[in-house]
Amino acid sequence: MEWFSYQWFTISQLRQFVWAQPIYLYAIPAILLLFGLRTLLAGQSQQRLNVALNQTELQPSLLGSLRYLLPLSFFIATTLILMALARPQLIREETERVAEGIDLMLAIDISSSMAETDLKPNRLEAAKRVARSFVKSRHNDRIGLVIFAGEAYSLCPLTTDHDLLNGYLNDLDASMIKTSGTAIGSALAVCINRMRESKVKSKVAILLSDGDNTAGNLDPVTVARLAKAFNIRIYTVAIGRPPTQSVPSNLATVTVDEGILTTIANIGSGSFFRAGDATRLQTVFNEIDRLEKTPVKTVIYKDVKDFYRVYLYWAIVFLLLTLCLKNTIFGNILED
Repeated sequence: MEWFSYQWFTISQLRQFVWAQPIYLYAIPAILLLFGLRTLLAGQSQQRLNVALNQTELQPSLLGSLRYLLPLSFFIATTLILMALARPQLIREETERVAEGIDLMLAIDISSSMAETDLKPNRLEAAKRVARSFVKSRHNDRIGLVIFAGEAYSLCPLTTDHDLLNGYLNDLDASMIKTSGTAIGSALAVCINRMRESKVKSKVAILLSDGDNTAGNLDPVTVARLAKAFNIRIYTVAIGRPPTQSVPSNLATVTVDEGILTTIANIGSGSFFRAGDATRLQTVFNEIDRLEKTPVKTVIYKDVKDFYRVYLYWAIVFLLLTLCLKNTIFGNILED
């Protein structure tokens, strides 16, 4: 819109403005009051010559009304200068939520003992279900997946494609690793290898297992210390009934020794959790989700455009008009 458009003076346009210095707008009524006082005082002090005129000559003429052009033009110019000083602006504001995500590796035990049914329908299926729910809640995080039994493999690298990750979780099966045993140290080492080059501030490994470290060539304690050196926090979840809990004879061989899981969680500045049933397993993941909140920063962008020049240009036009009127008949003889 060009500066000489009448649209700059419409009510709708003026309402859109944010006035950076609105105090100048309050001076406009004061200027109007001063003009009124000037007219009143000038009228009282002006000398008049009493001349007998007929009724037709007393009627106001168009030419006589033009005497008000000069003060009106000057008042408009002054008003426009005050509007320019008030700095009318249009502000477009955008709010952006910036989340600094967490790098998080899930290490899930898929050994044969995860087929036990103390968690319904079995330990592995319960872990998969809760893990999928957990992944869906971590919108801004990169999450990867490690599976282990007697050996450990990286099944999915760190990714924000959570649909892809959930696809891998759906396909988890005990037959994916033929080597028997539970290589906790190897699983943690693979997690560290995936995250050691990461530049994010918060790195987390969550290890779910139902047994003691019985396979692999890496000591879990040593690996946990290495994770701490890379600022990787470790949470461990023992899936299954605790050793002290009374269990039926057919489940006597599936109780969990939580000693090593507690040790590596303590070394890794994390926490150890016991999940003796599906409900408790869900609660554990909810607790980890609460502990590992993604920091979110709100950034506000403001696009500010000033339009004081428009009203300044109009003020110059009316000042020039005032100057012209001052040097013509409208500025002298009609004032008598």
